[in-house]
Amino acid sequence: MLIRADNDFIEKDFEKTGPDFTILNAGEFVADKNNKEIKSKTSVNVNFTLKEQVILGTSYAGEMKKGIFGVMHYYMPQKKALSMHCSANMGTEGDTTILFGLSGTGKTTLSSDPKRGLIGDDEHVWTDQGVFNIEGGCYAKCDGLSREKEPDIFDAVKFGALVENTKYYPDADRIRTINYNDTSLTNNTRVCYPLEHIKNVKIPAIGGHPKNVIFLTCDALGVMPPVSRLTPEQAMYHFISGYTSKVAGTEMGVTEPVSTFSACFGEAFLPLHPYHYAEMLAEKCEKHNAKVWLINTGWVRGGFGVGKRMSLT
Repeated sequence: MLIRADNDFIEKDFEKTGPDFTILNAGEFVADKNNKEIKSKTSVNVNFTLKEQVILGTSYAGEMKKGIFGVMHYYMPQKKALSMHCSANMGTEGDTTILFGLSGTGKTTLSSDPKRGLIGDDEHVWTDQGVFNIEGGCYAKCDGLSREKEPDIFDAVKFGALVENTKYYPDADRIRTINYNDTSLTNNTRVCYPLEHIKNVKIPAIGGHPKNVIFLTCDALGVMPPVSRLTPEQAMYHFISGYTSKVAGTEMGVTEPVSTFSACFGEAFLPLHPYHYAEMLAEKCEKHNAKVWLINTGWVRGGFGVGKRMSLT
């Protein structure tokens, strides 16, 4: 879920300073609805003073890394580094690309390009030296997963991976074979696997300054063009607005696309005002001459039910 270190380093670091942040995961215990600030049985709370994160009412493994991601959005800007809800990969000539987007827009799929080295699929920081991955693995949706569609992710599901909310085929000749098409529990089926499970992974998970910055938007209205090159002003606007659509499987109760806006393509993780992160992104893009693109992974020639959805493969 997070950057890993060898045991010797961890023991020495804990002896010296103790843990940087403590995660208390009590997912099977629901949140107390008698508390007026609690609106549901699920609660993920972070206390910056105690440096603790408490998870209640949800057993998804991803809640742990998402909570720490919010912590990074608080601490990294203090070091003049930009924490980003994006995937990243690197070409054969060392060119780094980052892809912003909410769950279901294609960050994981597009970052796992077999012709490029994977840096990470979800959480990164852009420093004065370049880009590094916050995580030690990937947390991918696996609804309908197949080797034909996404071979790298499919082959990454092996010993050491964690699969959530999936079922096996009942056939005797396919014992212990996962049926990725069975979404009877939820559409939000997930697999968590170490970066090393990807064949073309970049270890250590770092890259240079991005040459291309891509905003992924799943447009359910059929308004956005397939590909757009953005001016600096347009990039700031689209980054702050974070327009996309929630698709089935990304949140409970979502069965068809619903238009939404999420500042910086990750509003839930922002402890500071969105403009602060947008300004940092604009400064870094200008300083390192990065081109900014908007790619529609949703529907074109008409909205959902009328138009055709863009293929990610």
